[in-house]
Amino acid sequence: MERYFNKDIETASRETMQALQNERLAATVKRVYDNVEYYRNKMDDLGLTPDDIKTTDDLKKLPFLSKDDLRDAYPFGLLATDMKNCVRIQSTSGTTGRRVVAFYTQNDIDLWDECCARALTAAGADANDVVQVSYGYGLFTGGMGLNGGSHKVGCLTLPMSSGNTDRQIQFMTDLGATVLCCTPSYASYLGECVEEKGVKDQLKLKAGIFGAEAWTEEMRRDIEKKLGLKAFDIYGLTEISGPGVAFECSEQTGMHINEDHFIAEIINPETGEVLPEGEKGELVFTSISKEAFPLLRYRTRDICVLSRKKCSCGRTLIKMAKPMGRSDDMLIVKGVNVFPSQIEMVLLNKGLTSNYQIVVDRVGSSDKLEVLVEMTPEIFSDTVNAISEKEQEIIEALKSVLGIYAKVRIVEPKSIVRSEGKAVRVIDKRHLY
Repeated sequence: MERYFNKDIETASRETMQALQNERLAATVKRVYDNVEYYRNKMDDLGLTPDDIKTTDDLKKLPFLSKDDLRDAYPFGLLATDMKNCVRIQSTSGTTGRRVVAFYTQNDIDLWDECCARALTAAGADANDVVQVSYGYGLFTGGMGLNGGSHKVGCLTLPMSSGNTDRQIQFMTDLGATVLCCTPSYASYLGECVEEKGVKDQLKLKAGIFGAEAWTEEMRRDIEKKLGLKAFDIYGLTEISGPGVAFECSEQTGMHINEDHFIAEIINPETGEVLPEGEKGELVFTSISKEAFPLLRYRTRDICVLSRKKCSCGRTLIKMAKPMGRSDDMLIVKGVNVFPSQIEMVLLNKGLTSNYQIVVDRVGSSDKLEVLVEMTPEIFSDTVNAISEKEQEIIEALKSVLGIYAKVRIVEPKSIVRSEGKAVRVIDKRHLY
């Protein structure tokens, strides 16, 4: 039997949800216009007032927001409430070293927790379950989001964070974890370690909620086999709240979007035209319940499809397909957003050339990031030791900016293939979409 955390909302009629969205959208637009100069200027430039936005049909009148806007308004320019009302920030890396900082009031956190609670409940969790949260904690939204959702459901929560795999498996077996939350690549790695230790028969896992990076159906089946659970997808982004924006149900044919908090659109990434249901394009979100950091028409750059096809789980919330790619050059490596521009900035700051190439691969269950950069004439005459020291210096600088390890190789001048058109900066061998 299908479980719901908030059945009235999750199975609401289209008319009921539409009325709620209209009411919340109009209120949010008025609040950001009154309180956020950045938004007010954008709307004034278009001759818009809050009175022009009464229903979701009026959304298309509003301007888009992008990562560039977040960078330009950093850190407080999009804050829609007094700082004293905020109780937390979460953050992710930005395109040029500036981080994306999202603010939360206590009410924002409560609503986020509920979104994650809906995801956990859809995966079969209730107060009898033990939820092992192996997403990273801290500024990253993964750990905090699922932790809050688990509390909301009433589960015993193991706030493991990521890493220390031996301890992960010990707690998993000793405390009888029934639900695992982490990135799919880490779930796969945990499965390998469980097999090596020969403790699969000691596991009590029944479900896993895996997100923050792209993964294939083949990877889903592999994780399910290794850990003996049913693997569910979850979607979110720091700018909008974190995990729980959308979640999979038992049917697993897409992720239900929590429409009482987020309005989704699909647009043509080139023209900005809103596309009809079922067409592939770029996903755009508008927050309609957040107090501290509500974003209007935020371009996620994720390419996907929306569908209102009736779902066997009984939920009426619109579904989004797994993202099928990106409309920008962002990579997701080990759950971390990586932009070529970040890497280029580090290389240039370290006195190297802009002739570089980024290679991403998945070896076993783990993403590998390698940066090839051509020597400068000065380095070309240096000793092998000097080149090795320079590589190490860049490795440390990249880790500081990206938050993850990247192998660095300084290669001979002109050894990276030139292109007559756009330079091929990124080679992604993972075939995730």
